[in-house]
Order: sequence, then C-alpha cells, then structure tokens
Amino acid sequence: MPGHHPPVYVDFLNGPDIAELAMTDDEILEAIERSLAAQGRGETVIDPRMHHMPGVANGHFNVLRGYVGGEIGLSGVKVVGDFVDNYKEGLPSELATLLLLDPRNGKPVAILDAGGITDMRTGAVTAIGAKHLARKDSKVLGHIGARGTAYWNVRLLDRLFDFEEIRVHSRRKESRDAFGERLSRDLGKKVVVTEDWESTVRGADIIVEASRLTTPEPLLRTEWIKKGAFVVPYGTVSALELSLTDIMDKMLMDDWGQARSGKLGAMRQHVDTGRLSEATLHAELGEVVAGLKPGRERDDETILLWHRGLSLSDVALGHAMLQKARRLGIGQRLRFA
Repeated sequence: MPGHHPPVYVDFLNGPDIAELAMTDDEILEAIERSLAAQGRGETVIDPRMHHMPGVANGHFNVLRGYVGGEIGLSGVKVVGDFVDNYKEGLPSELATLLLLDPRNGKPVAILDAGGITDMRTGAVTAIGAKHLARKDSKVLGHIGARGTAYWNVRLLDRLFDFEEIRVHSRRKESRDAFGERLSRDLGKKVVVTEDWESTVRGADIIVEASRLTTPEPLLRTEWIKKGAFVVPYGTVSALELSLTDIMDKMLMDDWGQARSGKLGAMRQHVDTGRLSEATLHAELGEVVAGLKPGRERDDETILLWHRGLSLSDVALGHAMLQKARRLGIGQRLRFA
C-alpha cells in the first residue's frame, strides 16, 4: 500500500507528569552540565533564538532551536510565551512547549510542558556557571528578580554553595516577600528580603540580576560589585551601567553566536558599543565545562557570565525527563502517524 509505514508514537508529558517526575537538583544540574560540555566539544548545533511578536498583548514568543549530539542525539524546538500581564489572569508569565525530534528522520519523539523546564535549566546554567567561575568559598548571594527563573537560580546555586546569606529583591513588595518565604521554606534557611538593589548587591560573592524592566535603566551600579565577585546579568532589558565590563577580568557567554540576536538583552549596549566582543570574550561557558579553556584561576578575579538561554539545555533537560518518565511509566503515549 503506498505510503504505508509502521506507526509513529509520541510521548506526551504534561505539567502534572513533570511535577510527578520530581527531578532532583542533582539530576537537573547533571543534564545541563552534560549539554554544556557537548557544546564545548562542538557536538551541538545552535540556531539563533527568534522572537515572534504578534503585537496583540504585552508580550511575545521566544523560539529556540537546537541539536545535542553524543548520548542525547535529539533536536528540539521550544516555544515560550513571555507575557508579563498574565498574572492578572492567574496565569504564569511564561507558558512553554518543547518538541523533541529525531534528527535522523524527522520523527517527533516527545512533546513536553516546558514551563518548568525553562526555569530549571536557566537556574542550572547559572549554577553550573558559578561552579566553574565563582570563588569556591562564596558565602553571600545577592539575587535581583523574583519571577520565572529566579527560584531555580537561588535553589540550585544554594545546592552547590550552601550560602551563609541569601539576599533577594524585586520591584513589587508582595512578590519579593512571597519569594523570600518560599525560598526560606524550601531551603530550610533564613532568606533576607531587601528593600533596594544596593543592599542586595553590595559585598555579595555571587550576584544574579534577573530583573524585568520595561525600559533600560542602570539600576545595578558597578561600584557596588566587590573584587572577586561572580556576576550573572540576564534581565531581558538592560539594568547595567556601561562601566560594568571595565571591572571584569573575564567575560563569558553561553553562546557568542547569540550575542547579537534580538534587540533585547542585558548586555545589548555592551555588545553594540564593542565593550563585549569576540576580542574581549574569554570563552563560552561550554568550553570551560569541557575543560578546553580555564574558568576561575584566582580568587581576586571578577568574572561575568551573560547567558541568553540555550535550546541545548532545553533539549538536554527534556531528554533527562523523558528517560526518567519512561523508567517510571509516567506520561502518555500518543499515536502520531
């Protein structure tokens, strides 16, 4: 019979399925570190992220695409809606879908609710970055921003560093208070909710800036950053002073190819003015994870990591979830063709 072929099935993991998987901090970190190392070894393909802007609401879609080779061997496309007013409807600001595909024949392999994946993998890249680039004895974390990926930044960083002090801040008081309470409960330690950026950042060993500004505003002052700190700015809209790059001994990205993609990004102005360039970039994080370039070499180095979010980490974490789901019999199997 023309066109006859064996049936094609797709694994479907919805939000409740992924919650049931209960991925551990270490499982998340391991999946992301593996994808970063694969990238460093050149076993991946990354397409620049795209923004789809329908223009009918205060938000847009990010479309990420990539391939991870080695033991993972999957391509993936993730579509993330980023709609900042969703809280008015009781919805998360980011709703996301991940499609995993077989790169050898184009067959769909799995469809996953990727809201949690986005948050977890972003937090894991922050944490793996810190593992290689922050001082080993880092004790104080300053975190700006309370929505979306913020929780996993703090949780996974604390898993690696077991901080003595965690400071968090965000614009809306109710949001930062709730964030502090949730972290304190889940991490089993006191979390300091601060009133302003300066008291969050000044003197911290690790500084994460995940703000959600609507227009660029230099709220993170270069003078507050202590020598030897590790700084991770990745707000969508820049909150940085141009002078931030002047105090850095090393600057890294997750993927230099994405430095110029899109008109948004924490370090957009630094790239546009040549402060962050191929000449001034120390390495991509994957090169350090793969052992091809040095990470932190001295305690007094001040180091910056700008990560824009990689499809590779979505594919890797999606793959890890799929493997665990198959092992535990979680999820649904759908007939596709």
